[in-house]
Amino acid sequence: MPLIEVIANDRLGRKGEPTQFHDPNPRSSNLLVRVKCSPDDTVGDLKKLIAAQTGTDFKKIQLKKWYTIYKDHITLSDYEIHDGMSLEMY
Repeated sequence: MPLIEVIANDRLGRKGEPTQFHDPNPRSSNLLVRVKCSPDDTVGDLKKLIAAQTGTDFKKIQLKKWYTIYKDHITLSDYEIHDGMSLEMY
């Protein structure tokens, strides 16, 4: 199965590493983290990949889209998370 790219928008405004992408909006200090993963990966796996890039403990990361809080044991394909989709990271 091909890999997908998921974009996590760090809503807490942490400063990024030089290898990470910043939001092109100059009024925003949000960090954009781009992660390649499989649709069969769980949300917990995605959190671990994000944690590896940001240096944040994966247990402290919460992924949301609007009012939906994603649970760690459910796969990305079950949540219908597709290539290029953005999630909010709290």
